[in-house]
Amino acid sequence: MADARIENYRRGGKLLQSAIAGLTPADMRSYPVPKTWSIAEITLHLMDSDLVLGDRMKRVIAEDNPSLIGFDESAFARHLFYNDLDPHAAVDIFSRNRLMMCTILEKLPESAFQRVGTHNQRGKITLGAMLVACSDHLEHHLKFLLHKRQLLGKPLRR
Repeated sequence: MADARIENYRRGGKLLQSAIAGLTPADMRSYPVPKTWSIAEITLHLMDSDLVLGDRMKRVIAEDNPSLIGFDESAFARHLFYNDLDPHAAVDIFSRNRLMMCTILEKLPESAFQRVGTHNQRGKITLGAMLVACSDHLEHHLKFLLHKRQLLGKPLRR
């Protein structure tokens, strides 16, 4: 069962890379939907979130019921210069982080996916649920990113 979850998680890097392929820096930093994040901001958010989620998964794997702390994604976007950072570098970090995590996840017995951590806002969460949440989070944001591509006249050709 974990194999399908791991493969879905692994393919996220290629999905995100494909989602921003062919976009110019101006495309990435534009706001085709006013008062929402740019494609660059979505991409940087996905990278930061994935790094946080990777750390949480590592804590659950290595520690007994670790504390998992939430973060304010809007504050990150406002204060960490998302529109000034390179979205392609962010996708590379995102992809490499996922590949490294997959190497760890593939070595675990199925029982490890029932290990838990306690999130300060959401309560107890299993490693298996976190793994699924990572893939769901990417899919959630890809919908917005792809819609913005379409509004820019650059729909993704699948």
